[in-house]
This record gives sequence, structure tokens and C-alpha cells, in this order.
Amino acid sequence: MQRLTFLLACLLLACTGIAQIEKAPERKEGEGPYDQLIIRGVTLINSTGAPPLGPVDIVVEKNRITQVVNVGVPGVTINESKRPKLNPGGKELQAEGMFLLPGFVDMHGHIGGKEQGTPAEYVFKLWMAHGITTIRDPLSGNGLDWTLDQKKKSEQNLITAPRIKAYTNFGMGSKTPISTAEQAREWVRDNAKKGSDGIKFFGASPEVMLAALQENKRLGLRSACHHAQLNVGRWNALNSAYAGLTTMEHWYGLPEAMFENQTIQNYQPDYNYANEQDRFGEAGKLWQQAAKRGSDKWNKLMDTLIKLDFTIDPTFVAYEANRDLMRAMNLEWHKEYTLPSVWKFYHPSRTAHGSYWHSWGSTQEINWKQNYRLWMDFVNDYKNKGGRVTVGTDAAFIYNLYGFDYPREMELLQEAGFHPLEVIKAATLNGAQALGMENLIGSVEVGKLADFVILDQNPLLDFKVLYGIGAIRLTEDNKVVRVGGVKYTIKDGIIYDAKKLLADVKKMVADEKAKTGFKITIPGAE
Repeated sequence: MQRLTFLLACLLLACTGIAQIEKAPERKEGEGPYDQLIIRGVTLINSTGAPPLGPVDIVVEKNRITQVVNVGVPGVTINESKRPKLNPGGKELQAEGMFLLPGFVDMHGHIGGKEQGTPAEYVFKLWMAHGITTIRDPLSGNGLDWTLDQKKKSEQNLITAPRIKAYTNFGMGSKTPISTAEQAREWVRDNAKKGSDGIKFFGASPEVMLAALQENKRLGLRSACHHAQLNVGRWNALNSAYAGLTTMEHWYGLPEAMFENQTIQNYQPDYNYANEQDRFGEAGKLWQQAAKRGSDKWNKLMDTLIKLDFTIDPTFVAYEANRDLMRAMNLEWHKEYTLPSVWKFYHPSRTAHGSYWHSWGSTQEINWKQNYRLWMDFVNDYKNKGGRVTVGTDAAFIYNLYGFDYPREMELLQEAGFHPLEVIKAATLNGAQALGMENLIGSVEVGKLADFVILDQNPLLDFKVLYGIGAIRLTEDNKVVRVGGVKYTIKDGIIYDAKKLLADVKKMVADEKAKTGFKITIPGAE
């Protein structure tokens, strides 16, 4: 079983692009950084639990926030004498009537790879165009050295990219499967020496998981886990939390920790994990097998995870196609922003990970709709009890696209029961805390780095205004218009025109289509 887990992890890495892809080019975008930057007149939507406040002026000096000043009240002319003074050579960004939020954190951001045909520039610009200033790559699928190189260049702002946290797939680089506790500890120590920020697990034997997680925690690194079905029957999310896991991905491992009338998922007799139609079809029935909402097991699991400071990164958007495949295939942005190679990767396939549409119909979608309701109830209850929930996307699989799936994940958290301000907190401060970076990013406070998202619409009213394509509105004279889309993404005090970044991506896609004559079509209609 340990060898099978190892081989399947290798297969997944192949699907996510272990063959190295084109690195991001030298940065040509963005203005700054400046010795002093003053953003004038915005309404601040912070992540601290505070309601919106404005107009405020925000002062940045050498990439650190030095002042957040309330300079008036809505609808009244600002008294200029109350405003922070601009130093000689400083930069003013006039943002009256606009809304400013902390930079977004994507806790599950695969940079991509050759299998999907996603060069780093394409991925990074889609993220930055949607206000994402920090990502965690939970596999380093292009190799740890490759990811660390891009991380360093992003830190130095030599490339246009979010800052990167590089996690390594457990066992990556090992010549043989890791089957003993000592092998696990040795690999973890070596991984830390290489400069990794943490480890992504898929599961292993209890002996190996316990040793690896404890050693990783002792070294001060963080961790994530997708509790794959191959091992979750003997090691679930609760076991991982006790051993020191800091973050779990998706939801596998939670229902298994709440079984009352069984110990193993109710697999059909002809189930085969290597057949992803089986794997994802049966997963859509799993929450119905767990303890009911409000039961002792439900509440005790939450209380224990919260006590252990455990983070849940649900990635609702990653599986949303399961409950409405037709919607996912017809998402508006695919036409102009999805590369041909990515579109082909999404299509039904027995070999491409996450392309399991062999026979996906009403029954599977109904199961998954029920699955989502229970899953969302758990995540919302977890948040209400004080648990940490973050925003992650896991693009580009299952008809989800980098950047565009981030506001969709925010919408899904709201569907789960989150207040819009709780969604912003999950997308910013909670992510920063989960990464151990809350002293640097995650909120707009004096002393923190200058990472901001600025747009001319209020996202608390409608998260759709965060989509790059904006949201549809009707004017007083009955004309259909588009509003919103991020206007500026500011990372490390550098001002990026988000719409220009999106235009760059659109051109990349158009150029690729022109080379090949490719057109977006629904599977089977080519």
C-alpha cells in the first residue's frame, strides 16, 4: 500500500507539471516602489472585523504602512489640512470613491506545468489581476529548486508575481518509497535544509505520518494534507491534527473522523480508486455517511481541531463542477482567458487528473449538491466556533481557471453562511496567520507590508465585481454595462494596473489560438 501511495503521488505530480515550465520573464509592469506613496480617499474594507471606513488616506514608506488616517466623512468635502502631507518626490494615488482591501492570499495555488501548458507569466498575471498578492504552492510541482527561484525573484520584485510559499510533496526526490519512521524524519530534515516552507502530504502509514509531522513541527515548518482515500481509513484529519498538521486541504478526512456506524467509506463493490469517475462519484456521497450536524461527534471534532489551532482550507470551487458540470464548461471567461492546452486538459480523459467526466449525470450532481450542503454546514459551524478557515482554489483543474476562481471561492463561502466581512477575513488575515505571516500581511495596519486590492465597486455588495470580466449592470437608460474588476493590485508598494495584466493574458491566449486555429468548443461538439 505504501508503494501504491508513492506511485500515485508521482502520477499526480506528473499531472501538475513536474517537467519544468517556462519561468516568468523580467518584470516590465508596475510603478514603484516609491520612498513615499499616499493612497487618497479610499473606503477601507479591512480584515480585522471592523466595518468599512472612509474616506481614509493610507501612507506607505519604503513598502511599510506608516499611517492610516480617517480624513473626513462620506458626502462632505475633505478638509485638506487634515490630510497627510506628500514628501518631495512622493507619489499620490487618487482613489476617491474607491474601495481598498488587504492583498488576497490563495492557500492552494499550483503554479502549473507543461501538462496543462501554463507558463508562469500566464498564471502569475491571472493571479495578480485578481488581487492575489500571496500564494502557497502546495506541491512545488515544477520542482522545489524551480519554485524557490521564482519565490526569490518575486521577493526581489524582479518578476510580476505574487509572493510565494513553496511546500514540497512528501517524498519528493526520494529514490525509494518512505516506509519507516526514521526514513520519514530524515527526509523531513533534508527538505528543511533545501529551503522548503513546508510539506504537502497525501497520506501514508500511521508510523510514517506521525514521525514526519512531528519532525516537521519540531523544525518549525508548516504542513498541509489532502487525506487521500488510500490511507484515510487508518489516518484521518483528527489523527493529523494531533500529530501536528497545521492545515488540511479540501474535506477528505473530516467525514471519516465522524463515522458512527462504520469505519470505512461505503465503497461500491466494483470501486477502483485509479478510476477517477469512481473516486469522485463515490466521494459525493461521503458527507451523508458521517455524523449529523450538531451531534456529539460533530461538535467534539470541531472543538478538538480548534484547540489544536487547526486550519481548514476547503477549496469549495475546486469541486463545484461536480454539482453543475454544464455551468462549469460554459463559464464566461473560458472563451478569452483559457489557454487551448488548459481547455483540452479539462476535457473528459482517463489519464488527465480531474478530467473524470466519463459518465457524469443528474445522479452524481444531486449527490454532490447534498454533499456541499453538509460540507458547507461543517465549515460555517467551524468558523462560528472560532476555527480558522482560509481561501484556496486549486486551479487549473475541473474547469477552474487561475484568478477567476478566487472570487468564486469567496461567493461559495458566502453561500456557506459567511458574512461578506468574514469572507474577506478568510481571504486575507486568516491566510496570513496560516502561513505564519500575520506580522507582515493580511490586514491594513501600521507596520505591515503594502499589499492592497483597489477597485471602484463595493465587493461586500457583490463579490462578482472582483471577477476580471466584472459584473453586469443595467443603466438608467436601459443599457447593459460591465462594472468592476480589480483596478489596482499593489504588492510590496508597487502599483500594478490589474486590467492591463488581464489584457496581457488575453493576448497570450489569442496569440496561441491564432497559431493553432483552436476554438473553444464543448466536449463532443468539436
